[in-house]
Amino acid sequence: MRYANARLPKGSQHHIEVEGGRIAALLPISAPPTGKDTIDLGGALVLPPLVDGHIHLDKTLLGLPWVPNQATGNRVADRIEAERKVRASRTLPETETGSNLVRQIMASGTLHMRTHVDVDNQLGLRNLHEILKVRERFRDLVTIEIVAFPQSGVLRSPGTAELLDAAIREGADLVGGLDPVGIDGDLDGHLDAIFGVAEKHGIGVDIHLHDGGESGIAQMLAIAQRSEAAGLQGKVAISHAFALGSVPTDSAARTADVLAKARIAIMSHGPGGATIPPLKLLKEHGVEVFGGSDNIRDAWSPFGNGDMLDRAMMIAYRANFRHDHELALAFEMVTDAGARVLGLADYGLKAGGPADFVAVEAETPAEAVATRPRRKLVVKAGRVIARDGALVP
Repeated sequence: MRYANARLPKGSQHHIEVEGGRIAALLPISAPPTGKDTIDLGGALVLPPLVDGHIHLDKTLLGLPWVPNQATGNRVADRIEAERKVRASRTLPETETGSNLVRQIMASGTLHMRTHVDVDNQLGLRNLHEILKVRERFRDLVTIEIVAFPQSGVLRSPGTAELLDAAIREGADLVGGLDPVGIDGDLDGHLDAIFGVAEKHGIGVDIHLHDGGESGIAQMLAIAQRSEAAGLQGKVAISHAFALGSVPTDSAARTADVLAKARIAIMSHGPGGATIPPLKLLKEHGVEVFGGSDNIRDAWSPFGNGDMLDRAMMIAYRANFRHDHELALAFEMVTDAGARVLGLADYGLKAGGPADFVAVEAETPAEAVATRPRRKLVVKAGRVIARDGALVP
């Protein structure tokens, strides 16, 4: 199989030769035609598969009738309580709504994701079991990494620490956390619990941290210290990290140095109503920054579509990125950086690599972020799985 006349992200043009689901060669544009089946891309830009580093497949209501947001306040605790009411009235299981979302995001070119799945003393492991079914259903098309996420806290939801441990045994890949001070009111107690699970199983940690100001910074520093003490450098991420955008630049820079030393990655989804971390500063100080959708059509947010080029644009817009090199950072956050955080060693457009890629009508990744063109083709293992923004039958 040959995908002819492809423009790669750095501007060179090639024919992509595919054999056995992998890229056999990137041939010069002058290479003669062959007898193989050929799809002419007509100079379209070919991108590596998009990566969603933070999504909630179990929360989405996609496929259900419209559900108005029921939160009566803007605190995280208010939204947790509102979500309890919504999930009690669901008429479709998480397997089906989660599958609806996976299909939608595959059509936009996302073939790798990290999903957080709620675990608490009311749900138990039910949501985990539902999303494990989703992972199995789509195992040949997408990779789905699962974080056991204590949405209701750990200490304020007795028994959750034990459930997190059980979740890892039953198939979750990482352990999550949530605002040790803002939700649980006990920094050391919360970190003792989640890092205890991580050390026991030799897995990574991805902790939601919404708390702002110096309190949020202090929690980041404590997470960094725990990560180094546990030997988990490069296996810990902090999602949202709003505090980094709410403190003076010198404080953010000092914190960035600590995060870089502990090799802690920072996820941002380009928040609409909260401070965004200083992404360029973090990158300059050696911190890995990556992107995610966060909530999509659920009890937390009515917005979102799972399109990671859309998300890269939102991140760039919120960060006031205007130059191509800045847009390139937003693009990296939803491709290579996300792949590094998820540990995707076999990733990228290269001879010998998987024949997974996305074709769009754009000249550069910067233009693709700014214009978010419809996906001309999405290719998995050399086979077209989506065309013109829709999955093929």
